Amino acid sequence: MDILNVNPTRMQMTKLKKQLVTAKRGHKMLKDKRDELMRQFIELVQVNKKLREKVEASLAQSSAHFVNASAVMNKKALDSSLMFSKQQTGVEVGEKNIMSVDVPVFSSVSESPEKWDIFPYGFAFTSFELDEAVTSLNELLPDLIRLAETEKSCELMAAEIERTRRRVNSLEHVMIPRYEATIKYIAMKLEENDRSSRTRLMKVKDMLLEKAHHYSQRQP
Repeated sequence: MDILNVNPTRMQMTKLKKQLVTAKRGHKMLKDKRDELMRQFIELVQVNKKLREKVEASLAQSSAHFVNASAVMNKKALDSSLMFSKQQTGVEVGEKNIMSVDVPVFSSVSESPEKWDIFPYGFAFTSFELDEAVTSLNELLPDLIRLAETEKSCELMAAEIERTRRRVNSLEHVMIPRYEATIKYIAMKLEENDRSSRTRLMKVKDMLLEKAHHYSQRQP
């Protein structure tokens, strides 16, 4: 394991120990965040799966109604019936925060409150199959908007999970081991320096005693 390029001093070792404590605390917090993100992501994916299945089934039903309407109405009459809309519908975009991830919140807004305004034509010269098709599409709109919301949320949360996972792995497999290896290296260097210092002091003491009293206290 590579070590940090630092001076092997006690002050530096104290500093690294504090950084190691901070790194371990951050590692635990990021792991907790990753786990919670995964839990909420899985729940959102399940919601998204059910919505997609519902939307696809409803779209298939609406398409069947349009096919039936095309069979009993001529193309010119069908096209002219749907050419102009009486109701304007828009989408309001907001956002909410899930574990520090800003996900979108979509909601549909209609300018006309009248439920019959979804039909841009009169009922005299159109088939009930066309009415069914328009009604089913109108009922499908909230689910379509909700599906777009959940799919975008899943995309954003998946990206955040990946970022968090990389940070957890970096701390767990790179930074924390590097701090620990550097602290161990500094401790060994300090012990080695202490032993060297004691040895030098003993030699100096022996030399002074030898010079002053003509004998040595060195142990055999």
